[in-house]
Amino acid sequence: MTSQRDNLNEEKNFGEFRRKVKSAEVLSASMEHLLLSLGFTGRVSVVMQNGRVLKSGYEEGYFHQRHGGGVDDESAHKL
Repeated sequence: MTSQRDNLNEEKNFGEFRRKVKSAEVLSASMEHLLLSLGFTGRVSVVMQNGRVLKSGYEEGYFHQRHGGGVDDESAHKL
């Protein structure tokens, strides 16, 4: 039961992470907390010009363990 709740919470956090990247809200303290809660070890990039965010994206590089203790393959995502 707890693992289902953990998975649901992780999916919610990851959805919020993707929303923040897509809406260019990557330079906030809440984003840092979100990344820490996800155990994210990838790369978040921001392209700015004249004080405005032109483009933001991420390369996924975090791993989470399944019940068997295995590690998922690393995959790259860009928005």
